[in-house]
Amino acid sequence: MLPLFFFLLTIASTLYVGGYHGLGFWAPERLAEDSVSLRDWLFYGFPFSFTILAIIGTHEMGHYLTAKRYRVDTSLPIFLPFPISLIGTLGAFILIKSPFPNRRSLIDIGLAGPFAGFVVCLPALLIGVATSRPSIETDSGGIGLGLPLLFQGAVKLLWPDLPDEQNFLVSPIGLAAWFGLLLTAINLLPIGQLDGGHASYALFREKAHRLSAIFFFALLLLAILTPSWLFFALLAYAIGIRRPHPKTLFDDEPLPRSRFVMGFLALVMFALCFTPQPIQISWSEFLGAFRDLL
Repeated sequence: MLPLFFFLLTIASTLYVGGYHGLGFWAPERLAEDSVSLRDWLFYGFPFSFTILAIIGTHEMGHYLTAKRYRVDTSLPIFLPFPISLIGTLGAFILIKSPFPNRRSLIDIGLAGPFAGFVVCLPALLIGVATSRPSIETDSGGIGLGLPLLFQGAVKLLWPDLPDEQNFLVSPIGLAAWFGLLLTAINLLPIGQLDGGHASYALFREKAHRLSAIFFFALLLLAILTPSWLFFALLAYAIGIRRPHPKTLFDDEPLPRSRFVMGFLALVMFALCFTPQPIQISWSEFLGAFRDLL
């Protein structure tokens, strides 16, 4: 019952946030009037909510179904609602309740989520960019997003005549796809119990802990440059950076060569989805906004 309860809460929170994005993009004059019916709010919020939940849900079901194939006991996906945010959710996770049989199962379960979510993210990205539009205003007043290479490529493909300095208003579907790419990149970091951490241990075993520490300190450096990464650096610390990754039951079983190919594909996917500054905000702007809240 708990996964269902949190899923329903996340539907509500993403519809709530999606209503702001949808009205702000398609009907800003109605949002300014502050007289939007619940029906219209749900109507405008649905594209964002459906897209973001489809990406996250497919990601988690990739983990869940692959775990079932290896007879690893897990919980159903548990979604995390977060209505006071740009996205309306903190994503989702599954609880692993039994040990991984071997390193092959570890990398397969770990990478199944990012691969599955990425497949859904691609059409969402194309639809999202196609439904976005250039802004005629020099300053739209919106939040500046750092675009991953894949997002930039989609913009070049679908808007080939768009000048580099032109402001670009991202549609709600495009925003959901942007978050899907960011989520994929974060999960592929070879840190702790993240998906990339599982894959890293499967490939490099004891050396993975050293790699995890290197990437964690890289996150800290990014957090110094931009507060965008501060939350994710703290999250990485919380999910197991202090301890080495636990061994699998039959850790000495050789890993098939095909799993090293999977690792390389995951690295390519990370490069396409990563952006050094997800939200374009400086520390002075961040602290100023924080003071305003107080």
